[in-house]
Amino acid sequence: MGGVTCFAPGDSLQSIQHRFLQADLRGAQKPLLPGSGMGSGCSCSVSTYGGFPDNDPLDRPPLDFAATESFLQQSMTMILEDAVKKATDVRQKVCEWHSPEELKELLDLELRDSGEPEARILERCRDAIRYSVKTTHPHFFNQLYAGLEPYSLVASFITDALKPSLYTYEMSPVFTLMENAVLRKLIQIVGWEEGGDGLFNAGGSMSNMYAMNLARYRNFPEIKELGNSAAPRLAVFTSQECHYSISKAAALMGIGTKNVFVVPSDKKGKMIPSALEEQIESLKSEGGVPFMVNATAGTTVLGAFDPIDEIADVCEKYKLWLHVDACWGGAVLMSNKHKLLMKGIHRVDSVAWNPHKMLMACLQCSAFLVRDKTRLLQRCHSARASYLFQQDKFYDVSYDTGDKSVQCSRKPDAFKFWLMWKALGTSELEQRVDRALAMARYLADEITKREGFRLLMEPEYANVCFWYIPPSLRDLPDGPVLQEKLHNVAPVVKERMMKKGSMMVGYQPHRGQANFFRMVVISPQVSRQDMDFVLDEIHSLGKDL
Repeated sequence: MGGVTCFAPGDSLQSIQHRFLQADLRGAQKPLLPGSGMGSGCSCSVSTYGGFPDNDPLDRPPLDFAATESFLQQSMTMILEDAVKKATDVRQKVCEWHSPEELKELLDLELRDSGEPEARILERCRDAIRYSVKTTHPHFFNQLYAGLEPYSLVASFITDALKPSLYTYEMSPVFTLMENAVLRKLIQIVGWEEGGDGLFNAGGSMSNMYAMNLARYRNFPEIKELGNSAAPRLAVFTSQECHYSISKAAALMGIGTKNVFVVPSDKKGKMIPSALEEQIESLKSEGGVPFMVNATAGTTVLGAFDPIDEIADVCEKYKLWLHVDACWGGAVLMSNKHKLLMKGIHRVDSVAWNPHKMLMACLQCSAFLVRDKTRLLQRCHSARASYLFQQDKFYDVSYDTGDKSVQCSRKPDAFKFWLMWKALGTSELEQRVDRALAMARYLADEITKREGFRLLMEPEYANVCFWYIPPSLRDLPDGPVLQEKLHNVAPVVKERMMKKGSMMVGYQPHRGQANFFRMVVISPQVSRQDMDFVLDEIHSLGKDL
């Protein structure tokens, strides 16, 4: 058997052809195909290549990229057809629902010792697409992101193919410069005339954590080395409508969730500045040390914008770091018509902004911006790893941004935003924001016209919150009985829409009120007809309740 190259039944034609060529070039015998004298599956105990023992990994042939190319081409064709074209077709389902146990059987999740043939792997890919939620579908309104952005999608393909990491310029020269360009532009839009700093990271929750860590470091830099034992009782203030990541950040950093003080909001979901000041005074009188206030621009449920200018007055008075979680609402800064919702943003110390939400960049695409020119990010997070951040490199090491981050490997997410921004221009991004808010306004107006639908409140942003009241409940007066019965309507309608696959709309309770629907309008693919469809479909699914 020495010098014989054997193949199993699962080998692709391209792989066999390539190995024939290798055998010729290296003087080995021709590969022995399945069924050509060795049976349907050869079980040679010596090397299948060149007669070497098969326990020596270095004598095995290298990866066959000629065969891989065929798989990639077939995969890309499938992705374009199933994950792009069909997933955005309004005639297709948003999801094909199965219970976890059913889906486990359909997917065959077990990992085995032997690999599977190419055709089977392509089926695995097709199944992954088939049974996933199509978040790019025109009738997906469940989260704070939606729709397909083709330029950003191509950027994602490119970065995953190249596998760069943004710790040093030598590793990612192109994407380091692109991230820097996007950050400079965002800082300019925020209005920090003297400049600032920032980085893209793995989500808005991490951006909020960065803000909390920087705020603490600015006031108590010794904590970096000595830990929280070197600090007094620190406190963070945020509104009752804030994102839960604020509490998570406090827990992760050892500040403690009980030292996150919740400031009341008004009926529209906006933080009340006078209540903030009262809480600060109260805490200080007890010996606590406030160090940061988190305001929200575009709350998760109601889409409310805290009054940044008034909160900034309070923060300046007490010398507190003001962070704005604008992960959802930051896009209004692109719109001349709507940017007043974030009036005063130029006065804050840091901003979290997710272009993967309203602006539709591919996930993840999350920017953290800080109004600082003293290398605060670097000083706070630097570990000075000598194998990465040598100071005697042959280029300007100020472009090695990795020591500003709590991550080591970091994807070039800014490229997904840079490429679409290049393709569309600022004016088109502005139009997307304006169109989304106009469509939300249309939906709200339609709700007020329809029997059985009731707005929770007039929308300020792209969140439209409303109840559907089935015919059987419409004669009940407002009160506890109606609220109790109404509370059960949205969950049933949600279950039915998911199992039918017709659309996805979120629901939740709020401040003791019954479950209501929260529509989030983002995608420019969405039309008035789609808004009408949502209301018609909810009525169709819930009219018998």
